[in-house]
Amino acid sequence: MWFWRVLGGLFLAFALAAVGIDAWQWTHGADRRLSTVGELWFALAPGGLNLTQAVVQRYLLPEIWDWIGRPLLLAPAVVVAGVPALLFLWLGFRRRSEKLARIFRKRR
Repeated sequence: MWFWRVLGGLFLAFALAAVGIDAWQWTHGADRRLSTVGELWFALAPGGLNLTQAVVQRYLLPEIWDWIGRPLLLAPAVVVAGVPALLFLWLGFRRRSEKLARIFRKRR
């Protein structure tokens, strides 16, 4: 289950980075709103965003970009990264807690 913990940690790091960026912008006079995934991706790698759109629309279905890609890019980055982070961390630590519960039950 180490895989889920690592994946959850990466998503959690992204969510915390998004919160940090938003807090930094708020303290320096920017609008008090959450940054979207598309804004952060474009700020980090604008070519990658354009390439992803072109690949999805050309080699996959264009509807995938319209129905999934665009709404995902317009969603707050904290939510898009935070929800999977919590899910993956729960999956990663769930089995460990079940094993510990079985061990403590056997000792009684």
